[in-house]
Amino acid sequence: MFWDSVAGVYDIFVNVINRKTHQTLRKIVAEQIQPGDNVLECACGTGLLTEVIAPRCERLTATDFAPKMLARAKKNCAAYGNITFEPADITALNYPDNSFDAVVAGNVIHLLDEPMKAIHELDRVCKPGGKLIIPTYMNRDKTGKTSGFASAVGKAGADFKRQFTVESYRQFFLDAGYGDVTVQLAEGRIPCAAAMMKKGM
Repeated sequence: MFWDSVAGVYDIFVNVINRKTHQTLRKIVAEQIQPGDNVLECACGTGLLTEVIAPRCERLTATDFAPKMLARAKKNCAAYGNITFEPADITALNYPDNSFDAVVAGNVIHLLDEPMKAIHELDRVCKPGGKLIIPTYMNRDKTGKTSGFASAVGKAGADFKRQFTVESYRQFFLDAGYGDVTVQLAEGRIPCAAAMMKKGM
């Protein structure tokens, strides 16, 4: 698996190559989490967002499909005692309906064969009135051209299935049936946009 193969070096991308973007993204996501929240994080990777979610919530279930990414996240976030780490498939979550106050899925939507299936699952396990927080990398420029990052990572094996601009990413969620979609952009070498929505009551 590609993501297991890069788990050992992924933190270099997080903390060095794309540091500016990720610092801003962490602030954006952290501001959405409230004390007392029971949070689900899908595609936690090596803990980029896990580290800022955990100190702000009551409980956090951090999941990933790649075992080595999950192991790295567990190591990076060892200081926090309120995190449960579990393997999970974002398109088939093994959690009951309406379980979490906030659901976070970072930098994964563009990688999925069936992104709408994942959105359905994230929505299903979120409580009515709860928050969906879904950042992903912007891999098209304003002219619609594929970014050099997307091309390079695709050749390396990440295999991006979708390429977004900020506008097309917001439209993706409007098309999924959400009436009020807020998108905040984290600027940097490889920008990332966080889409935020509330689940209907």
